[in-house]
Amino acid sequence: MNRVISLYNKTKKYPFGKRIFSYMVSRQAPYFLSVKPQIEELRPNFIKVNMRKRRALHNHLKTVHAIAMCNLCEYAMGICAEASIPAHRRWIPMGMEVAYLKKATTNLQATCDLSTANWEDSEVPCFVSVKDTKGVEVMTATITLKVTPKPSKK
Repeated sequence: MNRVISLYNKTKKYPFGKRIFSYMVSRQAPYFLSVKPQIEELRPNFIKVNMRKRRALHNHLKTVHAIAMCNLCEYAMGICAEASIPAHRRWIPMGMEVAYLKKATTNLQATCDLSTANWEDSEVPCFVSVKDTKGVEVMTATITLKVTPKPSKK
């Protein structure tokens, strides 16, 4: 079993386990701590991540800033990719295309489903959808990953 999934399954059994796991993962790339993402569900090829709407993430309209939503999308994609990619492969983001569809006026939830990803391809597109608490899609992102073989250990 993938080590990310294994650690998630161990920690979620405890009180605040999902919160602790989300924090531990965020510490690997500390910029993610700015949006305080909380993983709601994680399994191979799928993730659901929540983000609270709070003043620190507001733009001048008092809605969630577009870049905070981009950060949430990259976090969701990254954890999902890490939990899904075969052990002999590695990934790095090459680009991100986003669409801001509605004002984000509530807490948000990002989902990423990689069940159709072909990890043997050199480029893998990862689609992330961000919805508000009413289920309205406020943003979408497609993050393209460059996927290569892991170098052999000598």
